[in-house]
Amino acid sequence: MTDTHPALPAGYELSTDPARLDAERVHRWLSTDAYWALDRPREQQDLAIAGSLNFGVYESISGDQVAYARIVTDRATFAWLCDVYVDRSVRGKGLGSALVAGVRDHLAPYGLRRILLGTADAHGVYEKVGFKALEAPGNWMALGRQ
Repeated sequence: MTDTHPALPAGYELSTDPARLDAERVHRWLSTDAYWALDRPREQQDLAIAGSLNFGVYESISGDQVAYARIVTDRATFAWLCDVYVDRSVRGKGLGSALVAGVRDHLAPYGLRRILLGTADAHGVYEKVGFKALEAPGNWMALGRQ
């Protein structure tokens, strides 16, 4: 899928084409500037990309990737939105909200029961496209690092 999502600012496009991903850039962003993925090894990031549905936002003219998100999903009941990142040089243009809206819209036909995510500092970005805090967070449990 490549299209100009209506929520994207002019001059940008959203794509799920894995051939367009700049895996080196994604790794650099996440491993050096994303609190949840600092020092993530490149091999681990490549495995994460390979096992996920990936979204990139690209400048229309240059084709350069400026944002990224990935979804871990069974495409039937559940999805986890993670590794959402917008390059610092283009922040403040609405690309983060547009990217998340594009992910939401892409997943809509699957009829998923829920899409989850975790964030320490970007609640407003996700609330703009319909995410809200869990009503019963005490029902959820985790195994591993928290």
